[in-house]
Amino acid sequence: MLRRVRDGLICVLVVVTLAGGPLQAQDNDEPQLCVGDYQSAEEAKAQLARFAQTYSNLAEWQQRARTNREAILRGTGLLPLPRRCPLNPIVHSLRRYEGYTVENVAIESLPGVFVTGSLYRPTGGAGPFPAVLCSHGHWSSREDYGRFRPDMQKRCATLARMGAIALSYDMVGYGDWANAGWEHRRPDALKMQLWNSIRLLDYLCTRADVDSSRIAITGASGGGTQTFLLTAVDDRIAVSVPVVMVSAHFFGGCVCESGMPIHKSRSHETNNTDIAAMAAPRPQLIISDGQDWTKNVPDVEFPYIRDVYRLYAAQDRVENLHLADEGHDYGWSKRIGAYKFLAKHLGLSLANVIDREGRIDETPVVIEKIEDLYVFNAQHPRPAHAVGPTDPLPWDW
Repeated sequence: MLRRVRDGLICVLVVVTLAGGPLQAQDNDEPQLCVGDYQSAEEAKAQLARFAQTYSNLAEWQQRARTNREAILRGTGLLPLPRRCPLNPIVHSLRRYEGYTVENVAIESLPGVFVTGSLYRPTGGAGPFPAVLCSHGHWSSREDYGRFRPDMQKRCATLARMGAIALSYDMVGYGDWANAGWEHRRPDALKMQLWNSIRLLDYLCTRADVDSSRIAITGASGGGTQTFLLTAVDDRIAVSVPVVMVSAHFFGGCVCESGMPIHKSRSHETNNTDIAAMAAPRPQLIISDGQDWTKNVPDVEFPYIRDVYRLYAAQDRVENLHLADEGHDYGWSKRIGAYKFLAKHLGLSLANVIDREGRIDETPVVIEKIEDLYVFNAQHPRPAHAVGPTDPLPWDW
């Protein structure tokens, strides 16, 4: 779970006017962090209204989206994008189950920096298959977190049984990273995770069994943030499903979401709803609930995003599944909504996972033990040139 405002970060604002409308910035003109419950719901509504005044047609929105994209990359230190090193994929330990397989996988996002995950593949069909990146949120127990969680394994395996290649991956400091001594709460966590996601997209696009025109991403909580950020900066994402995270007033409570100045600077102002709208006109399902910061989505965030899609005449490609009686998770009903949306827009087969009563059935999924999901172990040691958590990162290799 995300905690709310962290580290006592306080932002002091003054109002200045730039081309395109009023913009709030720090009095020293330095980029500014917007963390946690940065503003009230009413202030968020007013902010969205200001944003909407900066464009009245598609060309003006596209200019706003370009400005936001550049600001996100600049704020994370990824502008220009780093030089891409060879991915040198590591894939091993194939396991076969009913309708799908699982393998342990790692790629090098930077020389010696290994992003680890689990690769789920369909057992039927010749491919190339659609693919789904599955990001994860924050939990404190190493026995029940990240890609090891039963709900993540169910999600990925069910997507594979539906005919997709699903790739779940560790956030910095989780899973295999934790075994090597990496901490999640690093000042550069947002930069690292966004770059890791971009490189995993690179990896999927190199696979002969992946249809690179049909790649989606979905995740909840911090994984939801990663979902809409990657979609905003990388057009290779064709479909997105951010879960319990699209909010105009809450900016994420972890350094991996709001620890770098992506939301506000002298030259731009945005929020996570505005960023989620940058998915347009690509299909997007926004899943929200009634017990966290997404409780206002049907009345505040979704109308703003739908209006952006309307500029493309694509409002039928964006949907909101709001579960007013539910809370902050990627639970069963949320997964069912995601399965149906992804099936519709990726060409997956719901028939492969329907039981005799016509319901989507996750019971064939085998929940694997954590030790079987680690990429690096005694039989498959971490490469000798791996970068450690206190080593300088080779961004300029």
